[in-house]
Amino acid sequence: MQGVIKAVIFDMDGVLIDSEPLWRKAMIEGFTSCGFEFTEADCRATTGMRLREVIAFWLTQWERHDLAVDAINTLILDKLTQLVETQGQEMLGASDLLKWLKQAGYKIGLATSSDERFMNTVLSHLKLRTYFDVVVSAERLKYAKPHPEVFLNCAAGLEVLPNACLVIEDSVNGVIAAKAASMRVAAIPEIEFRDKVGFKIADWQLLHLEEVKLLLEAN
Repeated sequence: MQGVIKAVIFDMDGVLIDSEPLWRKAMIEGFTSCGFEFTEADCRATTGMRLREVIAFWLTQWERHDLAVDAINTLILDKLTQLVETQGQEMLGASDLLKWLKQAGYKIGLATSSDERFMNTVLSHLKLRTYFDVVVSAERLKYAKPHPEVFLNCAAGLEVLPNACLVIEDSVNGVIAAKAASMRVAAIPEIEFRDKVGFKIADWQLLHLEEVKLLLEAN
């Protein structure tokens, strides 16, 4: 690995919490309650986007300009929050890795496309908040992934140069955003997405979080 890694920045969904199945369930229930047929394939088509962008995208596809994005956003977030609080589980090795990074002296950041409300719910439920020096949601930013803004803001908050940051991501949009921010990226995609071309631009493709420690120890 070239250069010295001083900070590790995590995506949240699918990296720290096994939330993708919960997202899909909440979105399917939310859109269905509004009268739409919505499938898991539809959910996967917008992975890595902000929820409001996902809703706006589908309302445009369905030509339903009479419905309010904010109302559907709240409906889905309410369902998702309930699911996290009752079923949310951390990804294998998440807390162990965070503990090791803290002890090893790395700065630790979180950069997520998810809403602040959901971000705070996850961190509280999994009891992970104390590990992070900086947490950033793209909810109120001008741009979301694949734009690098959320990662650049996180690095600035950590007071670490982008090229000294390692990003842990599970989506193609997140990998593109991190590379655009001049950061190194370790991608840990879901099994079914490991062959997606977009992941080839990641510096490393790992199978699970436990490999991150080995990667950093080799630095």
